[in-house]
Amino acid sequence: MVPELLLCLGLGCAGALSPTCLSAQFRRPGDYILGGLFPFGKDTVNLTARSEPTLLVCERLFSDGLVWALGMRFTIDEINNSTSLLPGVTLGYDMYDTCFEPLVALQRSLLFLTRNGTTDMGILCNSSDCQSRVTAVIGPHKSDLCLVTAKLFSSFLIPQVSYAASSEKLSNAEMYPSFYRTVPSDKNLVEAVVLLLNRFGWNWIATIASDDEYGQRAQELFLSTAGNNNICVAFEGLIPTDLSEPNAKKQLEDTINLINNTKVNIIVLFAFSLPAQALLEQSIKMGLSKKVWIGTEAWMLSDIPTSVPNIQSIGTVLGFVMKAGTVPGFHKYVTDLFTSVQQDEFCQKSRELNRLMNADVLDTYCKECDHISLGDLSFMLSISQVQPVHVAVYSVAYALHRALGCTHKACPKAPIRSWKLLQFMDTLSFKVNGQSFRFDQSHSTNTGYKLIFWSWKNGTLRYLPVGDYEQSLHIDKSQILFHTPDQKEPTSECFRRCKPGQVRIIKGFHLCCYDCTDCPENTFCSSQDSSSCTPCLQHQWAPAQSTQCYERSERFLFWDEPLTIALLTLMSITILLTCLTALLFLRNLQTPLVQAAGGERTLFALLCLVLLSLSCCLYVGKPSDPLCMMQGVLHALCLNGCFSTFLIKSLEITLVTEFPRCAPSLLRWVTHRRSWLLVALCLLIQGLFCLCHLHLGPAYLASDYKSLPTEVLLVCNTKSWVAFALLHGYNSCLALVCFLGTFMVQTLGKKYNLARGITFAILIYFIIWMFFMVIFATLRTVLRAVTQIATILIISLGILGTYYLPKCYIILFKPEVNTVDCFQNSIQEEPEEDSA
Repeated sequence: MVPELLLCLGLGCAGALSPTCLSAQFRRPGDYILGGLFPFGKDTVNLTARSEPTLLVCERLFSDGLVWALGMRFTIDEINNSTSLLPGVTLGYDMYDTCFEPLVALQRSLLFLTRNGTTDMGILCNSSDCQSRVTAVIGPHKSDLCLVTAKLFSSFLIPQVSYAASSEKLSNAEMYPSFYRTVPSDKNLVEAVVLLLNRFGWNWIATIASDDEYGQRAQELFLSTAGNNNICVAFEGLIPTDLSEPNAKKQLEDTINLINNTKVNIIVLFAFSLPAQALLEQSIKMGLSKKVWIGTEAWMLSDIPTSVPNIQSIGTVLGFVMKAGTVPGFHKYVTDLFTSVQQDEFCQKSRELNRLMNADVLDTYCKECDHISLGDLSFMLSISQVQPVHVAVYSVAYALHRALGCTHKACPKAPIRSWKLLQFMDTLSFKVNGQSFRFDQSHSTNTGYKLIFWSWKNGTLRYLPVGDYEQSLHIDKSQILFHTPDQKEPTSECFRRCKPGQVRIIKGFHLCCYDCTDCPENTFCSSQDSSSCTPCLQHQWAPAQSTQCYERSERFLFWDEPLTIALLTLMSITILLTCLTALLFLRNLQTPLVQAAGGERTLFALLCLVLLSLSCCLYVGKPSDPLCMMQGVLHALCLNGCFSTFLIKSLEITLVTEFPRCAPSLLRWVTHRRSWLLVALCLLIQGLFCLCHLHLGPAYLASDYKSLPTEVLLVCNTKSWVAFALLHGYNSCLALVCFLGTFMVQTLGKKYNLARGITFAILIYFIIWMFFMVIFATLRTVLRAVTQIATILIISLGILGTYYLPKCYIILFKPEVNTVDCFQNSIQEEPEEDSA
């Protein structure tokens, strides 16, 4: 029946002003009694004010609890009228008010443990043989009440089926072996909420829970799950359940202030209707800006929070409620019942049936029920989830059917021990209105959730389904109109999703809040959840913001590089010029100029320059340890061969200019064939230094991973600078002796100055070596090899250009100068005259 018809009936036909006998409708005798624990009332008296163990009663009616109790009554009447489930057997019921209080629920539960037909407690008899007054218990609705009653009923293995308790604690079948529930555990609810937050990208949220078993455990589950799903909780708080406490209002105010300070836009609220009402009311009074409130069935479908004045101003309300089908015939049943409870004959019969129950046992105590009309319940009847109660009763009925051994025609009315039902409840799959149900290993059922949006239109609230959750979450975002100006989802981010190759850098005092920063070069991050970059191995590299490392390529002076080709071209030109010079000197070997320059020794020096130039090839291509050793040794020996010829000529010039008296006797050692002994001696000494160099610390192949960002530089490293100095220092000493012996020498008249060429050649050598040493010691790129090649070629060209090419010019273009007069005894120290 549609809600509009119910509302019409409630305001019209059933709007009785006189008291009814509705309170007498919750106890009926039967062959097997089912106990019921429902929250008929709320607002119990202050427990701390009790001085005597008096009976606790509630002051105000709780409509949801009344509807649930009517659902149990309807289901039992439906089963009793069935001809197939328990034919020939009637179920009775005995329902009591829990008042939302564990102490009250425990008092009522103890009544169920009395032995059948007596008021004696069953705990005094053998638990296996003794039958309690009730076969099973339906309820209560709150987790903290169930945690108290479940321990009691589990000790006697009396089946207890809750229709609303969802605490994950109750999933422990070992601790609560006889506890069952027809709702999913909070674990499933929390997973759905976390998926919702992730779907909208909300990772900066607050969570508030009522200070009871349901709220605390749900919040604990949520915090652990949220932390594992990159959701940062800016604030977590508890709100009081007993609003009569002196500091309850201050707690609510502090909670609202803390929410304001965190500047979150999303609030997840795990609470029952009364604490939720208090929080929402206080937030409106304190002017809390509009937020997105994510709720649960515990308060979202209740008319208590929606009764708060100006409730629409809180913002957007989304939440999950259990998927529950309709219970056919229930609305008509309630309508007919409200009509009947106004009739004296029906009420008289109801009271007579109540007397058949133990008269000295506590009454239901729902006096407020007699003053309520159908119109007062019409809203709750349209939204209340009655199916969990319906399924809970059916689960017991099906287990009883199997335990009694019923057929489709009849059931034996045999005494049955409550604990015998458990084996059938654990394994039995049953159908209710065509839908299959079965308790899982944690004694729960999971039918999934609906995502509900509070949709307001002209001041009327409508619960609009906008999604569902079973194994995955589906949302129809187009139906959700948020409170923002553009009605799009608001942002609430403490961090953004890091891109691949980025890591989290924690900011502020919230450890889960972070900025994203790129991994620097040569580091990588393969996971988006990482907080640090992983360095690449030495032989690898990575660009900034990389997710992996790459192998470094080898870098050296390649043969096909433009710079290499240019240097090799220059080397070829140098060798060609040297060879042409040597050929020219060979053809004019007996001329005075060539003889004065050194004769055959000039050819040897030119050969050394050719070999020195050819040594440039050792610096091109992939280096190795043997090549690195050969480079320095060959350079030193070739240069020494050239300088040894200069040394002989320098000594000759020195003897003539500085020691003219001794010159005749000593010149024979530096001229003609004896001079070759001095050349050989120089080379021998250089060879010994080369051996010392190889022994002390030869150059070796080194892999430089720091100089180039993406490549490994293969270079010849100097192992010992002492060995390096020994190798090249000897040549420097020869060059210095040559320079000292020639730089002050001048010629007579038009005599040719042989010393000038040696002086300039040595000067070029020293200048190039000074630049080379500075660059060589600091350069760490492939240009180091280029520098070495350039040094060799410049020295070769310098010697060739300053000493040999001027002589080639005379031979080719001034043959008249190439005479004995110009080159015989031409060297003399005459500082006063200008050189020719």
